[in-house]
Amino acid sequence: MNLYTTSGTPEFMEKIKEKHNGENMVLLHGAGNSLLLHETEGKSVFQTPKRYEVIGASGPLAKHGYYIVNNIPVTDEGRPIFEHRFQNRANMVDGQPGFLTFRLLRPIKDDTYRVVTAWESKDHYELWKGSQAFKSAHDRKEQPTTAEKVQHIFSASSYITEYETEKPEDEKI
Repeated sequence: MNLYTTSGTPEFMEKIKEKHNGENMVLLHGAGNSLLLHETEGKSVFQTPKRYEVIGASGPLAKHGYYIVNNIPVTDEGRPIFEHRFQNRANMVDGQPGFLTFRLLRPIKDDTYRVVTAWESKDHYELWKGSQAFKSAHDRKEQPTTAEKVQHIFSASSYITEYETEKPEDEKI
């Protein structure tokens, strides 16, 4: 499975989504731009997409809600270690109140993995962040392997972007 993204103005992204309404797409709105997600086994309908391989998934792409995208730059050498860490904590978010969607996305042409989660609301996401399950999912109790001690697997600091499926009130016409 592949997930493609493209971004632009809310109006332009809405036109693309409407033109391809039979495709599995979700339109997200964030600070300053909108992001259109297209999940498919085939090729994207976007002209210049960013492409990711879906290597972990839970739930369908939520058509409504609050999305968090954790952007994590990983070195080429660090990819196996990073992916192994996520495989060991797979599905820890499943069943949390308000949880809708999880995708672990392997980048095809850059170094930044994306961890995408969707929630019923921002409040549900905040509850998850304060939960024991979150602490367990992000705790590194086990000792790092020799390779992890020697290798720096991250090429830069990670950062989070937040989106909603509804346009903010000040952007609605």
